[in-house]
Amino acid sequence: MALRLAVNDEMGELDRFLSIVPDLVKPGGRIVVLTFTSLEDRPVKRKFQELARSGRASLLTKHVVRPTDDEVSSNPPSRSAKLRAVEIN
Repeated sequence: MALRLAVNDEMGELDRFLSIVPDLVKPGGRIVVLTFTSLEDRPVKRKFQELARSGRASLLTKHVVRPTDDEVSSNPPSRSAKLRAVEIN
């Protein structure tokens, strides 16, 4: 996984995405991000909080949305999934 992250520059791509996506979404549009590691989740959380504090967006997920126990039992890889969403003002 570390090799894949480095070779694909996944964290750099995530940072670039998070920096431009608010300007690409029209007011009323929503940005929803599904992450699978805390390394991915932290920058998403911080960017969404920053957008909310600046008044550019409203948090749709006050707390992270996690899969239900039923989902995890039928799909074990989903156990690490975290969903966050904002609506652009």
